[in-house]
Amino acid sequence: MDWSKKRCVVLDMDGTVYLGHIPIEGAVKFIRDHWDDIDFYFLSNNTSKAPDTYIKKLNGMGIKARPEQLLSPVTPLVDFLRGKGIKKVYPVGNADFRRDLKERAPELEFSDDDAEAVVLAYDTELTYEKLSKSALLLRKPEVMFLATHPDLVCPSPEGPLPDVGSFIELYAKATDRRPQYIFGKPDPMVLAPLLSRYDKKDMIMVGDRLSTDKKLAENAGIDFCLVLSGEATLEDLEREEIKPTVTLPDLGHAEWGKEGSE
Repeated sequence: MDWSKKRCVVLDMDGTVYLGHIPIEGAVKFIRDHWDDIDFYFLSNNTSKAPDTYIKKLNGMGIKARPEQLLSPVTPLVDFLRGKGIKKVYPVGNADFRRDLKERAPELEFSDDDAEAVVLAYDTELTYEKLSKSALLLRKPEVMFLATHPDLVCPSPEGPLPDVGSFIELYAKATDRRPQYIFGKPDPMVLAPLLSRYDKKDMIMVGDRLSTDKKLAENAGIDFCLVLSGEATLEDLEREEIKPTVTLPDLGHAEWGKEGSE
């Protein structure tokens, strides 16, 4: 595939640009080398970090990312809350998530008794108190159950860590409820700002996960590049009926101005 023919590249972050705090050198070099040639956007389902945290992290790797280049499940989540007229929520999320949610929707009130919805995020500060309060709220059928994304695990240099998808299974056992809506990848609404701006043929999604990154590209009708620098393996890929547009060890192996970088 000739990457020079793409106008918009949407990058998953953890497992694609870096692993935890460790940059993936080839990917970072590709982004920096072609920063002025392509419109890069950064998308992560990881709601444990606020946008400014991601910006600082990418800037620290020499990537000149700006806030408007970040895509997050929190955007469609806020749109949904406003569309439903929900003003009181109980967020199961860490301090970064609560701050980000409040900055995007200052009208929201965080409540642990009369909440209209429980919002489950990737809570790296999860406590039994949060689990207990949210579980009791979910005993009320009128309280909505929302989740920011479905990822079972979050990659780290030490290995996979429990993520929202794993938390959802806990709630299913404890409350007999599952989220009514799950935002983020693979829901194409997370790409809505870009799909209204670019032709689909000019876009490509790059990621390390088949269940979220690849599925998002399929749902949105855009090309997909699988990188093997994170979660997915070649063995996983063999079980997929629909193959990625291109598969690379990491983004550093992408060919500029040439066809066939498989």
